[in-house]
Amino acid sequence: MSLALTPDEIITVKLSLKLAVWTMCMSLVIGTPIAWWVSRRDTLPRRLVGTLTTMPLVIPPTVLGFYLLFFMGPHGPIGKAFKFFGFQLLPFTFSGLVVASVICSMPFVVQPLANAFIALGERPLEAASTLGANLFDAFLTVIVPQARPAFLTAAIMSFAHAIGEFGVVLMIGGNIPNRTRVLSMQIYVYVENMNYARAHVLSGLLVIFAVLTMLATQLLNPPQKARSDRNRSR
Repeated sequence: MSLALTPDEIITVKLSLKLAVWTMCMSLVIGTPIAWWVSRRDTLPRRLVGTLTTMPLVIPPTVLGFYLLFFMGPHGPIGKAFKFFGFQLLPFTFSGLVVASVICSMPFVVQPLANAFIALGERPLEAASTLGANLFDAFLTVIVPQARPAFLTAAIMSFAHAIGEFGVVLMIGGNIPNRTRVLSMQIYVYVENMNYARAHVLSGLLVIFAVLTMLATQLLNPPQKARSDRNRSR
């Protein structure tokens, strides 16, 4: 069994990495203000938004993919809007994969960021305000540096989740070679064709990637006792 990737597999890996990078960047851009807003006060609208952003954790991926396909399809509200303005429909395109992947990755961005913002409390903002900083400046110069581990965790987890996503990718992407066929879909194709040798190679790559991902998150977020001991040693 050759461990070298075939040309088609290399294209699939590049497409998966491209999807993961886009998902990570867009998830952080969209998820950061949502996490900040949710963390400010405990109100019913904020709880509702927080619940909606965590729904992808409990909804089966195929169900989520079905509804995304419906809403973004030619007869759905988003699809109709796209057709009205002359835009290409999102299903079975790379852009559609990005949109679906960002929605699925929201829990892995909003939750760690919101928890970090809550843990920081109001004192950093109050201190920055006394020095004349407005809320936006205080967020960039005070909150973001102190919440850096949470941002790194959110980035790593959204990237990793996009690499391994299958159900939503299958529903939205349609498994089109060189366009929407990512690693998880390529493994599915190999198993369908009983090409278990190549499925083992790609699956092994994803297992190694998953181990490295979890190791990175553990290093970024050591246990509380370890953090306390390290802080006392300083």
